[in-house]
Amino acid sequence: MLTPSTVKRVQPNSLVRFRGMIQDMLGNEFYVGAYKNKDTWNTNKFADVAQFSMGPSSVMRVWERRLLYCIPVPGQNSWADATSDDVVNTYTIQPNREKRQRDACFVSEEVEMQDTTDEILDSPSVKKMREGESLALENMTEDANCGMVMVPDFDRNNFPCLVKIYDSPESDLKLNDVFEFIGVLTFDNDVKNDKNGQSEVENFFDQEELVNLPPSKVPRLHCIVHRKLSPNDLIFKSPTMEPKPHLIKEIRQSLLHHLTVVLGDDDLAANFVLLHLLSKVHVRVDSIAVGKFSLNLTGFDKSSISVFGNRINDAVKNLLPFSQCIPLTVEFLNTASLAPLKDYQTNRLVPGVLQCAEGSHFTIDETQLQSGTLNSNGIENTRVLKDLMEFQKVEYDFKYYKMKMDADVQILILSEGKSNILPADTVISFHPSSAGPTGIVDEQTLNSWRWYLATVRSLPHTIGADMQKVVEDDMVAARQVNRSLGTEDFNRWLTMGRLMGVSFGETCLSHEHWQMVKEMERLRKERLK
Repeated sequence: MLTPSTVKRVQPNSLVRFRGMIQDMLGNEFYVGAYKNKDTWNTNKFADVAQFSMGPSSVMRVWERRLLYCIPVPGQNSWADATSDDVVNTYTIQPNREKRQRDACFVSEEVEMQDTTDEILDSPSVKKMREGESLALENMTEDANCGMVMVPDFDRNNFPCLVKIYDSPESDLKLNDVFEFIGVLTFDNDVKNDKNGQSEVENFFDQEELVNLPPSKVPRLHCIVHRKLSPNDLIFKSPTMEPKPHLIKEIRQSLLHHLTVVLGDDDLAANFVLLHLLSKVHVRVDSIAVGKFSLNLTGFDKSSISVFGNRINDAVKNLLPFSQCIPLTVEFLNTASLAPLKDYQTNRLVPGVLQCAEGSHFTIDETQLQSGTLNSNGIENTRVLKDLMEFQKVEYDFKYYKMKMDADVQILILSEGKSNILPADTVISFHPSSAGPTGIVDEQTLNSWRWYLATVRSLPHTIGADMQKVVEDDMVAARQVNRSLGTEDFNRWLTMGRLMGVSFGETCLSHEHWQMVKEMERLRKERLK
């Protein structure tokens, strides 16, 4: 497993595993994929530096590979981090071991299919690369071939990796997706990232996006196989259980009890928080993100936020793989970079706070917000946060244009009164009655709760014909009593009905669960009065 600690002990050309989020996509890179010396074909695939001399008369084939800039998942909690320092399984060629001579490999079909035009092969860049190939081989030191390379100390939260993808459809990998990559590690200090195209195979063309990604600071991983990770993949020692209703009900009851204790014996708030933790965007209809369920807990002050705010943050960290806490202040809004920004000088996407993985959770502490003046950046950040709350979209700033990217995050707001800056889907007044200890939860129970949240939130859910009639009649009756009820309220009720059903492991809304939703809404409105 490639980590800031293990990278110091891993030899170049080792087979390693790396987990991270795709933070930026640097486009495609042309390289000399295969070249022929006499009757023997050699390849530069899965390598930065050519292993064999390439004469000026070599027959060459130009191939492409994709460049992905990957980082540790923002907000990843320690229990979901597989990058344990004691997991260092590497497969290397021993320094003193004689290499097996490569057999003559006549690449015919694959090479011919990826043939390029004569214009590319005769371009100055290719000629320069042919002339500089010998120099590239001379620049490979003994350390690069046989021993460890000197690498700098990395911050655990700032350990990027440039992943090079071969032979994979573009649709398989998307921005902000979390992946596990297995491939060949190259971390060569002697490979200079200059612009003369003479040192790296990847410098076949002038790659401006690599200016600030020198090999001495960013390891390269030539990917052999990759897979997208789900929340269940991040649960170690995940219980091998089927989501059967009776089992789900038991786990639900124990988790709800835990949340109730965390929230000072506020049973109603605990029920709403449980539905909130199960929410996800399961479909989009026009601009509506169906399934989102942001929650605003009100009634906090400086003393209660120090107690219950920390409790809530700790509980979320122990239950969800990715979570972050944002202290909302005027200074934060005026100075923070929430939306990603394209820097055309480095041709890099500068990340923002809101660029995160699917399923991330944000707890926003609004109790620290005091009166002040927002500058232009603060106003823009406020708008970006509102868009995320309402539409589950984050606006990426590409300077000449802006693009809204789909998101799927959970947002919990802790405030003194109802938030006017970030209007949540549901507002509930927080009424704790005790502040006793929450107790110690064993790892097995925590894993069962994590498995429960990750599993049931992905269950399909429908409303049968009979229940559709019941729901419609109840909504009509509610509208007759309160004319202020609108489409947003009815959508919220339907979302709560779905979340209540899946919380019990059911895939179809029952009359019992619908009645529970109505009772929760009744009690919530009584508190707001």
